Amino acid sequence: MSAEENIPISTKWLFDSVGDTGRNVIEQMFMIVSLGKKGSGFLYKDLGIITNEHVVRDCNLNDIFAIDSKGNKISFVDIVVDQNKDLAFLKPKIALKGGLEIDTKIEPKPGVQISIWGYPLAYNGPAPLLSIGYISGFKEHKETKDSQSVKHFVVNGAFNPGNSGGPIFITGQDKVIGVVVNKHAPISQFLLSAIEVLAKNKSGLIYTAKDSKGIETKFAESQIVAQLLNHLRTLTQVMIGEAIESSELIQFIEENDIE
Repeated sequence: MSAEENIPISTKWLFDSVGDTGRNVIEQMFMIVSLGKKGSGFLYKDLGIITNEHVVRDCNLNDIFAIDSKGNKISFVDIVVDQNKDLAFLKPKIALKGGLEIDTKIEPKPGVQISIWGYPLAYNGPAPLLSIGYISGFKEHKETKDSQSVKHFVVNGAFNPGNSGGPIFITGQDKVIGVVVNKHAPISQFLLSAIEVLAKNKSGLIYTAKDSKGIETKFAESQIVAQLLNHLRTLTQVMIGEAIESSELIQFIEENDIE
């Protein structure tokens, strides 16, 4: 049986429909899974997979794996993270061929159409899904008030939970110009404060839950309400999101000697 015959049929259909440039992108895409969370990532050159730090936050290497567009499972031997930039680099146990490059020359301007590949919401591939949007502007991001500024560009496009860590391209091209980092789900400060109070409250009816490893967690009724409200908020579809600009990605790579 040929390698092509082993490809999941949905991936084969996608390969057949997108041309050589699109296929090159899809072959470098990965769904990142970690402790009940899911995100997107891409192979940088042949060195390792780049995603968001928040996708793998509080995880060790045994908690994280990736699935490529052909359904293969990838494990990792090392991880490098930068919480301020919200970037992570995952070094695979096995050598991966190919990889995408970062565009270091282009400076995307508002109005430019972009393509976003990733694994949004409950969609579990193995082939990624395409979204289209436009660059709308720019925003300064700081993890804390004392953190260094990180350059984001604002996107008018459909970002969803699961898209985090996915690459962004000028439509029709295959060099990375940014990394999806978040979407805007508006909420008043009053309601946000109320949810935070619920999340911190440990009194009242107490419940116990077990995760897949049998580890028990105790939580109050108000805390599960806060989690559900936050979850529903993340599902809100608003056509504004943010992406980490490619210069920040290059700086992350250089500062951590990833090359």
